[in-house]
Formats: sequence, structure tokens, C-alpha cells
Amino acid sequence: MMSEPDSASVSDDPARDAQYDETPDASAPRRRAGAKKTAAKAAEKAAAKTAEKTDAKDKPKLTKTADRLAKLGLHSAIDLVLHLPMRYEDETTLTPIGELLPGGVEQTEGVVFDNEVAYRPRRQLVVKLRDHNGDELHLRFLNFYGSQVAQMAVGKRLRVRGDVRGGFFGLEMVHPAVKVVEGDAPLPQALTPVYPSTAGVSQAYLRKAIDNALERAHLPELLPEPVAQEFLAPLNVPGLMDAVRTLHHPPIDADQNALIDGTHPAWTRIKFDELLAQQLSLKRAHEERRTRAAPAMARHVAGRKSEETLLARLREALPFKLTNAQERVVGEIAQDLEAPHPMQRLLQGDVGSGKTVVAALAAAQAIDAGYQAALMAPTEILAEQHARKLRGWLEPLGVQVAWLSGSLKAKEKRAALEAAALGTAKLVIGTHAIIQDAVEFARLGLVIVDEQHRFGVEQRLALRAKAQNAKSPDETKREFQPHQLMMTATPIPRTLAMTYYADLEVSTIDELPPGRTPILTKLVSDARREEVIARVRAAALTGRQVYWVCPLIEESETLQLQTAVETWETLVAALPELSVGLVHGRLASADKAAVMDAFSRNEVQLLVATTVIEVGVDVPNASLMVIEHAERFGLAQLHQLRGRVGRGSAASVCLLLYTGPLSLTGRQRLQTMRETTDGFEIARKDLEIRGPGEFLGARQSGAAMLRFANLENDAWLIEPAREAAERLLHEYPHVVTQHLNRWLGAREQYLKA
Repeated sequence: MMSEPDSASVSDDPARDAQYDETPDASAPRRRAGAKKTAAKAAEKAAAKTAEKTDAKDKPKLTKTADRLAKLGLHSAIDLVLHLPMRYEDETTLTPIGELLPGGVEQTEGVVFDNEVAYRPRRQLVVKLRDHNGDELHLRFLNFYGSQVAQMAVGKRLRVRGDVRGGFFGLEMVHPAVKVVEGDAPLPQALTPVYPSTAGVSQAYLRKAIDNALERAHLPELLPEPVAQEFLAPLNVPGLMDAVRTLHHPPIDADQNALIDGTHPAWTRIKFDELLAQQLSLKRAHEERRTRAAPAMARHVAGRKSEETLLARLREALPFKLTNAQERVVGEIAQDLEAPHPMQRLLQGDVGSGKTVVAALAAAQAIDAGYQAALMAPTEILAEQHARKLRGWLEPLGVQVAWLSGSLKAKEKRAALEAAALGTAKLVIGTHAIIQDAVEFARLGLVIVDEQHRFGVEQRLALRAKAQNAKSPDETKREFQPHQLMMTATPIPRTLAMTYYADLEVSTIDELPPGRTPILTKLVSDARREEVIARVRAAALTGRQVYWVCPLIEESETLQLQTAVETWETLVAALPELSVGLVHGRLASADKAAVMDAFSRNEVQLLVATTVIEVGVDVPNASLMVIEHAERFGLAQLHQLRGRVGRGSAASVCLLLYTGPLSLTGRQRLQTMRETTDGFEIARKDLEIRGPGEFLGARQSGAAMLRFANLENDAWLIEPAREAAERLLHEYPHVVTQHLNRWLGAREQYLKA
């Protein structure tokens, strides 16, 4: 269907275009130019109007439909063939009206004996059916066209399918699917597919278009026989074309439950091919990166004793000993930095596992090699926390650290920009201000992005592009890219690491530093607020500090701010003996910093805050956290917030204040938080509850996720897909491109970002 001429976009007639572009002859007398210009404009206007009318009349209606199909990503016959059903409807049986039961989706048939447009209380179309047994069913349409009134006129036989419910006058269906039929119209012999669609594209149109495409298109098997034997044969799945035909037109004896829940062998074949395409794309991106040049940063600097390097001196100066897990990931990163191709490594570690010191040691290795490092964090509080910590470690060793944020005064900003551009600042730390056009680096070799899922693809690429000056004239002419270390405190579940992050090397800190105390988490109803305030008073009077986090109100930052201010006023009045601070996103940076400094020095005992304190805040004396309206937060965010306590030696408690009644999802989240403090288990539950979007953040830049495979249910297919991808890349590279074009097309680029 899509290849027919009338489904292509129709361009204007070139001859007609030419008349629009006519201008007065340059050689005409000047006195006539003005008049001609005016006449030409009038003629142009008239011609344009005529053309619009002609276009509207002549342009095939299919063009509009083709545009709508394009929105669904359907540009060719193959696209239509691979546009698979999202669900099925069972239209193979009829239930007599007398046997219909309220609460179910049923299909029945009858003859219209009454049809009226009623006004009770609003305008609606009421159609009454009677079947051969004399039983009656009312159909109610709240939105309808005049053509539907005629379609369902008295005497018409209708086959209807919809939700059955008890109405005032007996059983009824509201807005059922309706089909006008003859008395002997046969029933379908198989399930009816329902396709993903968009406004203006009906299911009937899609079914017809897909059937046309199935007649013309063919999907040849691309996998070479040895690969198919090794990976497809054990799955006991049909050939691709057979699988596609089965899904579009399930045979009458097909296992309907397996088709509906996605476990049918035909679905397994489709999911395997899709996962294979994803693995091929990411692995190919990984291999392509190895063809690019990056600075090789040796751990041992020529002409200098190993103990004299910045890396060694920093290790010596640290006031603590690295854990075994930290030592392991430091070694993995150091090895990557020594390679002449760009590192692309994700460092994941639970809240408080010590990722910052790992980043500092990586930066020290880059600085030893004569390069600059840049660290970008999503919030000013987190970036400033990094700056304070890294300055404390590096500046005593003679390393200048520059700080860049949007709130800097002009003079400070100029000094930081100059230090970065001249190369006197070896480490530059900041928020997204670091990627503005005005920021230049003398020799950027290492890019560190904290909480990487908070940044968009474009932002990460913009920081990477700042390394253009880093290449020495004698270095290779290959495409140059800095090393990149991405950090996250939201652990990536294994299934995601094997799929969407398959192009990255992943390092995991799976051990907390010694001395950290486990956090006790309790669920408390909002009705017990007075008890919670009393507990806060008792904790503060014994010398401990407390966070009180205000609810997340996504719809309105203003409402969230108002809630924070009101909560602060209430607590100030209720706890006059305590110093109560307030931090929120609208506070000026200097004021925010002043409150946080006062809290870290224990001059403020109770800090009321919005989620700006979610990451990076490190106050070991804080041992109690209250999260208000905890049911409004996601699991990852609750875990991050809870990680602000338990950083010292005192026993720490997190109180999750909730308001009932809880939704099923809300109850699942809060139970998970009460049952475990393991970030990896929380991440697994979060993937189960919310799907992969929570973890990917802006990584996909809005691009399509997996369409058919479900990471929770189909995780068992990932391993064979990975192994098949490895084999295809090394033994059958010509097949790789064909497979990617079939399954991803232009979407492949989004998987590489």
C-alpha cells in the first residue's frame, strides 16, 4: 500500500510554482516597476489562493493518511508487516443477549427496534436491540455523528462488542464497537488483532494496509544457518515470515492465551530478533569507539618516581583507606585511561559507597598525564559538594580546582573561565554552566558526569566536544574524543546493563565503607504527625541533626515551594527551642549555600528541604530523616533521600510519612523501602514497578524503547541474543547491517547516545 504513488507526499506542480516566482523584467522602464510590482503581488495572491483550492481538491486523501502512518513510523511495506498487534479481541463467538453478564467484555447480535436521540440529562443516542429470543440490550452513545444514527436505523442487524453493565432500564453497552451485518454473516475464525494507532487511522484501515503489505512483502531469513542452528533451534520458534503471519492472522487452533500474554513461539521469535538488533547496534557502537583516538594516560610518569605522581600523593593524603571494591574499580578505570581509545565507563555504586574519591583518582591520573579533567553535576548543591571535597583533597597538593555555576558573580566567573582556558585550572567542576559556549579548555582529556541519567544526550555530547583543543599536533589524525566516566547512585539492574547499557563498560562499587550504620526505615501514618514532631525534638536535643523533606508535587513547583515554606513555619512554631533552616530550589545560591554550611556546622538542627538535597549532601551528624507524603516519590528518589542519613556512627532512622488510602503502586514502593536498604534490590523492584524509563532518564532522548520484548518477562532471551550478536559481528558482518536496517532503521542512532 505504501509504495503506491497516491500514498507518497504530493509536491506542487513546477510550472505552477514558476508563475508564483515571476518578477518584473529588469530592463523595463523604472517608472513601470512599481505598478508591475503591485500587479505581480496581486496576481501572486490570487494564484496562491487558486492553487490552495486546486491542491485541496486534487491532492489524494491518502496523503493525509500517509502522513499519519509516518507518525507511527510506517513508511514502507516492511514497516507495515512488522507493525504487530498490541492485543487481540475475541470476535469468534456470539453470546445471546439473555446470557450476557455485567462486568465482562462480550459480543452479541440483534435487530434495532428503537433508535432515538435523547436528552437525559445530556444529549445522547440510545439504540435498542432485540435478538431472536426476544431479549433486549440498550446501546448508549454520548458522542456520535448523524451518520451513526442512520447506520443504526430501525430494522438494521447489528453485531456489537463492548463492556456489559447494568443500566436503569436493564443491560446496556456504552460506546460498543458496532458492525452492520446480514442475518447469515459468518463469524471470524481467529482472534482479531488490535494495532497501535494514532488519531485519524482506524483499525479497519490498518488491517487492510497490513494485509496488502503481507501479500507483497517478504522477510527472508537473514541469520546464516550455523547461527540459526545454534541460537534459534533451541528456542523452538517458527521462521520469521511464519511468525509474522501467525501474529497478524492467528489460526483458529492457536493458543489464544499465549498470543495474548506474549509467550507464543511466534512472539518469542520476534522478541529474539528485536533484542538481537539492539545488541548488534550497541556492540557495533562499542567497537566503533575503539577506532577513535583518545589521550593515553599512563599511571607512571616518565622522569618521575612513582611516589611523586599526583596519583600516589593523593592516595597517601587521603584520610581513609579505600575499600576492596573501590580499589577494584579504580584499577578498571586506570587501565581504560591508559588505552589510546576513548573510555566510556559507567561507575555505579549505592548511596554513600564512595564514588567521589574514585572520580578524584581518575582526575589525578589525567592531570599527571598533562590533561585537564571536568566534572559536571546536575544540581548546584551536588556540584558544590564535589568542589568542596575535591578542593580539600587536591589543592593542598598544588592542583588548582575551578568552580563554575550560573550563580557566580561576573568577576569570579571570568577568573574561572580564564583558568580553564589557560589550563591553570587542572580540574573544573560545575553544573550545566560548564557546557556553555563561553567555556573553553586548554587540554581537556577526561570528562566525568555525575548522576548521568539527569542529563540529556545533547548535554553530554556538548561537554565531550570541549576536548577539541586537547590533541597535540603530533597526535593521530583519527577522530579525537576525551575519556568519559559516568557515575550513578541508582544501581542499574542486570537486565538493563545487558541491554540498554551494553555499549558501556560497567564498574560496580558493591561494598559500603566501614563505619556506616544500617538505616532503620519505618512507615508512619500522617495522623501521627505530632508523635513525629516529638521524636524530631528528642533527637535534636540529644545533639543529632534532622532532615524534613517536603512532598514532591510534580505538577507545580510553586505549590511545592509553598508546601516547604508552610511546613517550615509550622515546625518553627512547634519547635521554638531548635534552629530550623529552609532550603528549596527557588532560594538564591548564596542563601542556599549559607543554610547548608550552617547545617553542616550543626548551627541548624532541623533542615526543612525539597528534593534539592537528594544527592551529594554529606552531613555525618544527621541521623533522622522524615519524608513527608512519601507515597508521592519514586523508589529511586526515596532511596537517594534516605542515603543522606546513616553517614556517621550513630544509629539512623528514616520515617516515611504517608497519607492513605495508598494505591497499589504506592504500597509496593513503601513496603520495598521498609524491607531493604540494598540499592540493587530496590533498583530491581523499581524496574518491575515502573519499567526501564526510570533508569534510562534522557539516555534515549525520547526515542523508541523496545517495542516487543519486555525486560522483566523476556530477560532469558537477552543472553542468547548477546552471544548471537557477538558471532554475527565477527563472522558475518554483512548480515549485521541488513538486520539493523530491518529492525531499527533510523532509530539506531538513539541507542548509541
